[in-house]
Amino acid sequence: MTASAELFQLIRCTFRYSGPEQGERPALADITLTIGPGEKVALLGPSGAGKSTLLDLLYQQQPQCSALQPQGGGLVDLLSAYQNIFIGGLDRVGTVAALWNLVRPLAGQRQAITDLAQRLGLQDKLWHSVDRLSGGQRQRVALGRALFRQQPVFLGDEPVSAVDPVQAAELLTYVLQQHETAVVCLHNRRLALDLFDRIVVLQGGRICCDAPAGDLSAEQLDHFYQQDTSPLNPVACGHQTDGWVIRTS
Repeated sequence: MTASAELFQLIRCTFRYSGPEQGERPALADITLTIGPGEKVALLGPSGAGKSTLLDLLYQQQPQCSALQPQGGGLVDLLSAYQNIFIGGLDRVGTVAALWNLVRPLAGQRQAITDLAQRLGLQDKLWHSVDRLSGGQRQRVALGRALFRQQPVFLGDEPVSAVDPVQAAELLTYVLQQHETAVVCLHNRRLALDLFDRIVVLQGGRICCDAPAGDLSAEQLDHFYQQDTSPLNPVACGHQTDGWVIRTS
């Protein structure tokens, strides 16, 4: 963990993807963002706005103290839910113990993971290979792996999008309680308003709003999803004048 007052900091950051077939493709432009320890930040914005790219850049700044849940989950299909969750704690056990755990689960780790699975509603799926699980169950396994990392920072990319709204709120509340700091990409504006203390909205690769959640409404957030979201299209968010809008045009 950095000793600085800022845990994450990007200053006028621009990021482009490049490939032999598509050439350079802009993803983020002129991003300035600071996140301090203890903040719970929701990243909102339409699909393709750059949320996942921004989350990856943040993770690269603090990988040693962060638990990352990527959008795809990053699970190993042929392993059981137990083994996938156990992967989150590999840095706490030696190589020999980790290999032995594949054959015979370690008693202490088994109890901890069993308790966690109970909390996540996976107790009856713990020994199933994850390729046999539903999308919502797989997402809960990925959450379990991130929680088993036991790190102070949680970085999640749509971590509860495949579960029902009530369960999503319960799971996300629990995840936020277990981590000092969290940055989470979401589409569910209600979860962002109810559970987070700060909301950052991206449009077309740029930050167009960075405000305390208490200063925003669902209607204001909906407005951002109705704007032109073409990649890196300059957007003016001047329809609000209460001081929390970051202009990008």
